[in-house]
Amino acid sequence: MGGLTIEWTKSAMRGVRVSLTAGIGLLALSACAGPMAPQQRQAESMPTPGKVPKGPRFATAGDLVAAMEKAGLDCETVRSRDYDGSSTTDCVATVDGVKVENEISVFDPDVVSKTEIGTSIESRRTGAYAQTLVAAGNWYIRVMDPPSAPAVAKALHAVVLDAKGKGAETPKYPLPRIPSTPTYKKVDTLADDVAASVGCFQRETTSTGSIKCETGKPGSGSTDCAVLTLHPTHARRDAALREAIKYRGVPAELVTAGNWTVNLCDTTLGGKVARDLGGVVVAYDGR
Repeated sequence: MGGLTIEWTKSAMRGVRVSLTAGIGLLALSACAGPMAPQQRQAESMPTPGKVPKGPRFATAGDLVAAMEKAGLDCETVRSRDYDGSSTTDCVATVDGVKVENEISVFDPDVVSKTEIGTSIESRRTGAYAQTLVAAGNWYIRVMDPPSAPAVAKALHAVVLDAKGKGAETPKYPLPRIPSTPTYKKVDTLADDVAASVGCFQRETTSTGSIKCETGKPGSGSTDCAVLTLHPTHARRDAALREAIKYRGVPAELVTAGNWTVNLCDTTLGGKVARDLGGVVVAYDGR
């Protein structure tokens, strides 16, 4: 990847908003991809993938959440919505120590045909921000953390439908030698250190346990976002880093060490945060 850089110096790009939490990765885009908008139904028809089993089937997204819990995979509901012919629930489950957000879509077969479900599945699995799904019967789940999809599929006797096409794979880009320390027990402590370096105000804890905040000074007119995340293992941390730098045309600036990452929307701040917190910068210019 010619545009990938690993550095301690400031980047020239500014203002990119890329999320780095395991379940967070590009949530704004997911909000635009409801279960099946009318215009999707008019798209070229695609069959449901042949390996998708005929069951289990569920009447509502809430029933599917209950089935997850019965299988030992508790999933705390964040929001629920009803549409004509479908119901959806977003919930957060803990898989191998990682909080993972899941977008559940269940379809009424009397309103939505199997072909329409197949078309919706295809639209989600392709494109620049291709999604990993778990599917069976009359439903599918977008698993926001793809490595967790097999565990979700096993709990529900379903199959994993990997993302395909552009943006489907997370390349094994080389990462810098990441310091083993400092580490943090609480993300709030990491936020305090970021605040002392470049500012971290208007803090908001996400459903997956990360903190979103604004860098800069309140009222200055030059603030920008940051996402702070703790990771249970180095492998999970590295996977999150690679996920953030894989999208062509989307610059990213991250600082990392130990068990944490800071994803900075203001890409000029990486060098200072790295120096102040004892981390390294992983940056991608989007090319």
